[in-house]
Amino acid sequence: MDMAVGDEQPGNEKWLEPARSKLMAVMSAMPFFPHRANTTGNLVLDVKDFDDAQVCGTCHVEIYKQWRTSMMSQAWDDPVYRALLKMASEATNGKVDNFCTGCHSPIGLTTGQITSQVNRSSIEDSAMNHPMPGVDCETCHNISARTGLDNGAYVMSPRAHGRPTKYGPRKDAVSPYHDTVYSALHTRSDFCATCHNVTHPFSSVAVERTYDEWLESPYSFNNETCQDCHMPGFAGKAAIMGPDRERVASHWFSGANATVLSYLGQHEAAQRARDMLASAAEMQFQPLPADMLPGQYTTVAVKVANVGAGHKLPTGFPEGREIWIDFQVRDATGRELYRLGAVKDGKTEEDTRNFKVHLGDKDGNELDIEVWNATQILSDNRILPKGYIVREFSFQVPADAVGPLTLTAHLNYWPFSQKLADYLLGKDKMQVEVTRMASVTQRVPLLKALASAATGTP
Repeated sequence: MDMAVGDEQPGNEKWLEPARSKLMAVMSAMPFFPHRANTTGNLVLDVKDFDDAQVCGTCHVEIYKQWRTSMMSQAWDDPVYRALLKMASEATNGKVDNFCTGCHSPIGLTTGQITSQVNRSSIEDSAMNHPMPGVDCETCHNISARTGLDNGAYVMSPRAHGRPTKYGPRKDAVSPYHDTVYSALHTRSDFCATCHNVTHPFSSVAVERTYDEWLESPYSFNNETCQDCHMPGFAGKAAIMGPDRERVASHWFSGANATVLSYLGQHEAAQRARDMLASAAEMQFQPLPADMLPGQYTTVAVKVANVGAGHKLPTGFPEGREIWIDFQVRDATGRELYRLGAVKDGKTEEDTRNFKVHLGDKDGNELDIEVWNATQILSDNRILPKGYIVREFSFQVPADAVGPLTLTAHLNYWPFSQKLADYLLGKDKMQVEVTRMASVTQRVPLLKALASAATGTP
């Protein structure tokens, strides 16, 4: 079919478009309120309009295999998400049911399967009684347009011309099973914006802004898209009956959540997440003194640069995502003289030099979990794409320290704290991985003469 969609160019609209007041006045414009998903004709779709992803896998063998290991495939069954969803549904009396689910099971939302009962059920119960896919083949390749840049503002059109229709990035794609429609939207980052920009549906606070972070970055100016990093190409066939291609977009959708992937048994995917984190940042000491003096205070500066992420470090899920510096000083005997950045009681210790978004409620109290109560951003000290931040550590060198001193800084990441995982799932039900993104070590001598005088050595 000689058709194309999504040729409009994206703008830098950070808030709801069209204006929230207009959407509120015309409720039919948001049939799945407060989520912004839409369908052709604003109608609830039929479950029979969609195939199981396994059907897609019969022809798109390698792509299906890759997707099956991804967090996209687990978007609905992610245990941390489901625990938070249950809490949010109960706390808001169901007001956020559609909102949360519309980007974790778009087909579940647009086919009218979402209820408070489903959202509050266990993963095992919903799998048996209300099976719904996460973000699967049928989700992304049935999106025909977007109506905005946040909160799931996609348009789902599974049978736009009376038979199965799939939208994608190729103009020469032909299938014996479904119609194929070229979609320029699928080649651009604003396709991802619909679910990777999240605005609180009632307070309008910007909860997540991954797309906007990219849009205002050097990557956007250089036409490097989300797909370039998260769907890198490989040589092969997109479908078993299709032609050999120099570049087929991979469907691993590698991100940073090694913890949940490992928990679900997807160990190769977890390693890809670790590799992506390792390529995202670099760390170095700012010029250190030639030597240090026992008994005196000294300050060490550490520079952390975002060299590989097209968005802030970290990005997404503000209640959980955290990067921090674990800084340690040891003397020649191995004795720990100073440390800041340890994990204590399931969270980073007080005053840790971290990089994170802190959300607050109407009274200015920081929110660790209850994002549905967020009305403001208290602080955001994350690292911009191609940017850097310098953090300082001040400590006293003990008078009896034995030189030389070894200074070590580790840059760590976790998708959420162990304390949060224990609270949501139960003590030690999920072991949260602390992924090391970068490390730097350097030795600094102690002044021997002054060290001897300080310790009373003849």
